[in-house]
Amino acid sequence: MRHVSYLLRVYLEDRPGSLGLLAVQLGSVGADILSLEVVERGDGYAVDDLVVDMAPGSLPDGLITAAEKVKGVRVDSIRPYAGVLDTHRELELVDQVATARSNRLQVLVDNAPRVLRVSWATVVSQAGGGVVQLFGSSGAPETQLTRADWLPLEHAAQLDAEADWVPTVWHEMDTRLAAAPLGDGDKVILLGRIGGPDFRPSEIARLGYLAGIVSTVLRAEA
Repeated sequence: MRHVSYLLRVYLEDRPGSLGLLAVQLGSVGADILSLEVVERGDGYAVDDLVVDMAPGSLPDGLITAAEKVKGVRVDSIRPYAGVLDTHRELELVDQVATARSNRLQVLVDNAPRVLRVSWATVVSQAGGGVVQLFGSSGAPETQLTRADWLPLEHAAQLDAEADWVPTVWHEMDTRLAAAPLGDGDKVILLGRIGGPDFRPSEIARLGYLAGIVSTVLRAEA
C-alpha cells in the first residue's frame, strides 16, 4: 500500500535543537520528513511547513500529538499533501507561463496550487457591474463569485473570508482567501485554501512578487 503524505504547518520556538527534537518526535510515530520550508521567521519564533510521509493506516492526529510534545511547538494545520516536492517553485511557474504557446493564465492557475500550497486558484475580473471567472484550476469551486467589492485590487492581500460577498459554500468549507492583481488590478489571481491555515504575511508577499512577474511577462508577450 502507498504511504500517505501530509503538509504540517507548525509554529516553533526559534532556538537551537527545536527542529531536531520535532523530527525525533515525528519519527516516533513513524513519520518521515520529506521536505521543510521556512514560511516565516519572527522575534523568537518560526513558522515551518513540513511534508511528512506516514505509513498506510496511520492517523494524522498522531502527528499533532507527537509534534506538540516538543516544548514551544504548536501545530497550526494539517492536511493531505499530493504535490510534487521541488525547489525554486515560483521561478519554474514563471517559466511555464512564459513558454506556454497559449492560455498562459490557465497555465498559471493550473500550477499555482502546487507552488503556493493552496486548494485552488482562479483568475477573475470585473465585468458588467459584477465579476466573471476567466480561468480556474482543478478543484476550483463550482459556485463562483457574483460580486467582489474589493476589485480593483492594488496589491496582494489576504481577503476577509467572512465577508458577505463570499459564497455560502465557501464559508461552510472554511476557505481562506488571498488575491493579487494581474496588471491594472481589474483582473486578479484569487487563491482558496480550504480548511486553512490563514495566509502568512510572507506568503502574501510571495504571491505579490509572483503575480507582478507574471504580469510583466504577459505585457511583454502582448
